Amino acid sequence: MLQDPLFIVVALAMLGVVAILLFGIGSFAKGGAFNRKYANKAMRWRIIAQFAAVCLILLFVFIRRGG
Repeated sequence: MLQDPLFIVVALAMLGVVAILLFGIGSFAKGGAFNRKYANKAMRWRIIAQFAAVCLILLFVFIRRGG
């Protein structure tokens, strides 16, 4: 499975979601002007990244099942 390029792309997409989530948590913890400036942007990027990751996971499952 590690040789499958789509699996690697899915794994990278999930890591990207985690990175964006950690950035959002960090900006929330920092608070102040930084949080006000980047909180909504981080939330939007996380939702977009999650959507892309879920679509890639569904594509991976569809292809692996022989769809």
